[in-house]
Amino acid sequence: MHRPDERPDPDRWRGLWVTLVAGFMTLLDVTIVAVALPSLQRELHASAASVQWVVSGYALAFALTLVTAGRIGDAFGRRRVFLAALAAFVVCSAAAGAAPGIELLVVARIAQGVAAGSLAPQNSALIQQLFRGAERGRAFGLFGATVGVSSAVGPVVGGLILALAGPGGWRWIFYVNVPVGVLALLLGLRLLPRVAPGGRGRLDPVGVVLLGAGILALMLPLVLAEGGGVGRVWWLFPVGALVLAAFARWERRVAHRGGEPLLDPALLTETRGYATGAGLAALYFVGFSGVWLVFALFFQNGLGYSPLMSGLAVTPFAVGSAVAAAVAGRLVERLGRLLTVWGLVGVMTGLGVTTLVLWLAPADRAALLAAPALLVGGLGSGCVISPNITMTLRDVPVRMAGAAGGALQTGQRLGGAVGTAALPGLFYLTLNAHDDYQDAVALSVGSGVAAMLCALAVAVLDWRRDRSGGDGRCPPEASHSHTHAGHG
Repeated sequence: MHRPDERPDPDRWRGLWVTLVAGFMTLLDVTIVAVALPSLQRELHASAASVQWVVSGYALAFALTLVTAGRIGDAFGRRRVFLAALAAFVVCSAAAGAAPGIELLVVARIAQGVAAGSLAPQNSALIQQLFRGAERGRAFGLFGATVGVSSAVGPVVGGLILALAGPGGWRWIFYVNVPVGVLALLLGLRLLPRVAPGGRGRLDPVGVVLLGAGILALMLPLVLAEGGGVGRVWWLFPVGALVLAAFARWERRVAHRGGEPLLDPALLTETRGYATGAGLAALYFVGFSGVWLVFALFFQNGLGYSPLMSGLAVTPFAVGSAVAAAVAGRLVERLGRLLTVWGLVGVMTGLGVTTLVLWLAPADRAALLAAPALLVGGLGSGCVISPNITMTLRDVPVRMAGAAGGALQTGQRLGGAVGTAALPGLFYLTLNAHDDYQDAVALSVGSGVAAMLCALAVAVLDWRRDRSGGDGRCPPEASHSHTHAGHG
């Protein structure tokens, strides 16, 4: 359905909920599988290294696909790419659930990651396409809540499914996506708008290869870290940096010649707030993603909790994040970057106090005593993720919204990969040195808070820069700029 530029689509809010449900599934699958790895390994008679690829293969394929899929959506239509990716995700979920052996399961998970990475950037792009003004901030608030909560509740949902399904329950972690995905697909066919693509239908194949090779070189050592393989491939880090430098140079060349680059350099050099917002997100996700694995290791291995109880122990953070993200979407227009500054202070305070409680409190009361601090941390996190997404993408022209959203999420995935490799690694190093779970959790979660401190420094600098050029708030006209519905 085509709609005039001056009239908002009447189905925009219902369409948003369709995209959020689909996005929630894809992001949940990053963390939900982790709690099922022990039972999965036993039932499939698999090695620890091969089972790790059930998680790592998905995360790697997800990150590799984001920017290219976002650019494809910009060029050929986001509705088309979203629906195709959602259909593929449903099929791959069914294949993963039915996999008779570890080899086919890993293949299905990698294909599922490609589908998820193709779907994810369409979410933020469709928000920019469908909403404007204050509504866009509220829509991004809901999107940010989806991003934050999906990571936090993965262990809870996974533990609950395993508890209810019994033997073979790990298969239902994948099967549950099928009915939800089919329903979202049917609703998406009806509710998502048919809008003419904004690009000229051209891709940048050299840019695709360079970016993919660079991200692969940076992420592969990180996903191999848990299996002890990072020492053999450490040289991929400098190779990845060089390839990404070549990618940046190539993209400048394509843009200078009037072509359509995969990732327009103007996003970083001319689009207000994009570079700092993307950097802040990457730094924040180093701490945000890593602490969940550390908490799971501490509660399950250190305190003997079941997977479900371990997930419930961190539920206050998820609740606080969901509530704050929805409210923050309404405040970001008025407070601007100051909102993320206070949010970062809140999440660092909450996790810092949690660290002290877990370090000092008696083991039998640790989770209960940590709950208030985790709630405070969640409230702070909800004021970081969704406002940062809004402020990072608010001035991005809609014609390149998919690629911009994909690049932002790629930074989050890279940060998350660093955190999920480094913080559990530090946990095990401390545990081996001191044989004390409380020391291990304190040092590793404290290191995650240190990464968030770097994100806070970026947020403060950006806030001060905005204040020096104005009042530090989102100008109303920025939310209206480049929002013509004809770009899609």
